[in-house]
Amino acid sequence: MEHPGPVPLALPPDRAGAHHAIDLAASVHDRAAPVGFIGSALWRALLGGEALDDGELKALEGMAQARQVSQGQRVLSRSKAASMLVALFCGEVALGFRTPDGIFRTERIVRGPAWLDLSSAWLAEPHSMDAQALGPASVIEFPCKALEARLAQFPGLAQRLIQGLAREVQALTVNTHELMHKDAPARLAQWLHQRCEPASDAAGQAMVKLHERKRDVASQLAITPETLSRLMRIFSRQGVIEVCGYTVKVLDPSALARLAQS
Repeated sequence: MEHPGPVPLALPPDRAGAHHAIDLAASVHDRAAPVGFIGSALWRALLGGEALDDGELKALEGMAQARQVSQGQRVLSRSKAASMLVALFCGEVALGFRTPDGIFRTERIVRGPAWLDLSSAWLAEPHSMDAQALGPASVIEFPCKALEARLAQFPGLAQRLIQGLAREVQALTVNTHELMHKDAPARLAQWLHQRCEPASDAAGQAMVKLHERKRDVASQLAITPETLSRLMRIFSRQGVIEVCGYTVKVLDPSALARLAQS
């Protein structure tokens, strides 16, 4: 079974079979269990706003259930009606669509803490996307009915959830706009720009650590892997980036930002 890790963007396309989903058998690690004390800072990462008060913290931790998932394991399925709000506590999960022949098509990568599905359970409909873990991850689930019963007691939580849904809608709107109105070079530049971290060995430069396979990055940008490789070569020739294995050195962050806005 092939390891589903990233492939350097400077290398040839993924080998045949590397893009197939790896559905591991359920084990004791993915059974739901009550969540212990997590801490206000991480709840704020999911819910935003000011620190939760003690009552809100106890309410959330009393109903939240945690499960550990292994690399390649299914996290969400479009074939099942949702009854839980699902958040990623830590780790990386790919959101996308599983084809009838078992191939998983990645649309975006989520890194915890972040919501995986904040909307489907309220509608009692299937999850809108499939999801699978890119590595070991911790998932937190909130039973929708139990949470709904508590919102009258804690109206502040209701407001935070509404704001969270609003942020999700806003992010989807921005993403749709970029796909419709930006060309492929601008989309790639934007993707890199959003993931830049300061370079520790060069002042004024940045770096992007590659966590996804080339096929998955291309899927997120609605281009082919071959087009992705070509654009990376163009950016390299322009002196904007330098690809070093699983790291992209951003030599000229200002130029990358300009490309992202073009």
